[in-house]
Amino acid sequence: MSARLGERTGVDGKLGRWATPALRVSLAVVFVWFGALKATGDSPVAELVGAAVPWVDRGVLVPALGWFEIALGVALLLGRLPRLTLVVVAVHLAGTFLVFVRAPALMVIGDNPLLLTVNGEFVLKNVVLICAALVLLGEASERRRG
Repeated sequence: MSARLGERTGVDGKLGRWATPALRVSLAVVFVWFGALKATGDSPVAELVGAAVPWVDRGVLVPALGWFEIALGVALLLGRLPRLTLVVVAVHLAGTFLVFVRAPALMVIGDNPLLLTVNGEFVLKNVVLICAALVLLGEASERRRG
């Protein structure tokens, strides 16, 4: 018997069945872990956060952001309100690029935007995390329609 159009079989079907939950859990783990580092005052990116939002006291902002990230990670793990959670995750991650505008000296070497510092590389990788959130958002929207 042949598979219907769009139906996955064999290894492809097994990978497809596990890929989405694995992506969701891995994104959740990153949010909980990075959030916990901020909430406990152990995050190496406190300076970046403070530089991105200099008008808020870093001593309040970083831990609050940490608890917010933990909440997002837990929401991802539990799968509650997935579309809303994923939109907030994507917007939050997009907000990290504010540091390129507010503190470019922390992000690039000299005036060359192609020469990133370690901080710049750290923030740039958020493009991948944003795409992961968008993939999950598409999957969640598809499940809701189907």
